Amino acid sequence: MLQVTPQDPLAERYGRGRSQRGRWVVVASGIVGVVALTWLLWVIWFESTPAAQSQLQGYDVVSGELATAQVTVTLADPDVEASCLVRASAADSSVVGERSFQVTGVEGPQRLEVEVRTEREATSVEMVGCTAPGQSRPR
Repeated sequence: MLQVTPQDPLAERYGRGRSQRGRWVVVASGIVGVVALTWLLWVIWFESTPAAQSQLQGYDVVSGELATAQVTVTLADPDVEASCLVRASAADSSVVGERSFQVTGVEGPQRLEVEVRTEREATSVEMVGCTAPGQSRPR
């Protein structure tokens, strides 16, 4: 016949409380979680505050060889040198002209009119965006 000792049957069946190893796992998981959250917040802040931003306000197709675009370029700092690109497309969606230009020495929004020479008549103009040092994606 099987006998159970009355000392602590629950502790025998389920084990004693948390071990020292279990506490370290919880502490290490908490540290990893805090580091991951800090990194995520930094990425969100960095990506939401680029050094150069641009926006197309409007465009006009002046002739079969010329289109103009009204763009607004915003620089975070006057020392930032931004390289911007405007692209004109034809009815068949092929690129018929591009214009690259530099913006520097201003802080805040600056409205510019950019002329784009085209090989044939453009039907649309798009602001591809501006990049600054350390900014890999045009905005």
